[in-house]
Amino acid sequence: MALPPDDVVVAALRAGDETMFAALLDTWSRGMLRVARTYVSTADSAEEVVQDTWLAVIGAIDAFEGRSSLKTWIFRIVVNTAMKRGVRESRTVPWSTAFEHDAAPPDMPLLTPGASGAGPPVPRHTPEGEALAAEFRAEVAAALAGLPARQRSVIVLRDMEGCTSDEVCEILDLTPANQRVLLHRARVAVRGRLADYVATVKRSE
Repeated sequence: MALPPDDVVVAALRAGDETMFAALLDTWSRGMLRVARTYVSTADSAEEVVQDTWLAVIGAIDAFEGRSSLKTWIFRIVVNTAMKRGVRESRTVPWSTAFEHDAAPPDMPLLTPGASGAGPPVPRHTPEGEALAAEFRAEVAAALAGLPARQRSVIVLRDMEGCTSDEVCEILDLTPANQRVLLHRARVAVRGRLADYVATVKRSE
């Protein structure tokens, strides 16, 4: 859903407006979970990170100065909270299941079956179409799981959450050049794996 301007949202949160808070939860929590899952080892841990983040947002909203967008500020809290939790967990993140039930990222042509040369369109409301979509999502998840954590964070924020390059730089504390390099490498790796998958599917037809 479309949210009001930041100043309206912030004023409502400071006034304890539960409806506005619920709107933020509905709009951003799913993306926050995806970003948190980049750093922690389980889905349950990611949910706890998001819960802790919202508590931190409510506790600190009076101190929000508007130097960045509200979304950038909140996602920065997500990243910092998740990184600290990930360090405590001190184990490899099993990321291959993070996107099993998510839609494919909207800004990456090869991540949608039948789009931009990814393969022939298949009706989604048929058993064949549903099976292909599920298999394709699994390939997307595996491709993302194989990325280094920093690349994974950048591609999730840019191509799944729709953040601008400036927002990603601020959230992850990156230089513009570093953000571009990480995004380029991540996209090349993911598209390469998916191109191989599509070629395999076409050969089997």
